[in-house]
Amino acid sequence: MSTLHVLSHSPFGDDRFASCLRLLGEQDALLLSGEAVQALRQSTAPLEQLEALPAGIALFALEEDVAARALGVLPSRITPLDYPGFVALCIQHDKVNSWL
Repeated sequence: MSTLHVLSHSPFGDDRFASCLRLLGEQDALLLSGEAVQALRQSTAPLEQLEALPAGIALFALEEDVAARALGVLPSRITPLDYPGFVALCIQHDKVNSWL
């Protein structure tokens, strides 16, 4: 059973980011939205943690939030998504867990 984890809070503000990473299973996916896309900033610990995840865990970021924060080019491991892609991703997984 696969779970899509949706994270929208900054990885620098509290422990949600670290807690989420610990719970990711091999068939799970992680979507970064809102301030969570700050984890994609170059030369940061959160980006290193994302890149160290097993290859089977799919990583996504909402394009609109990446653009709003002027993050530029995404790391190759991250798949950009628009809102219709977000909806499709939700349908592909058995469960969706929003880290509020």
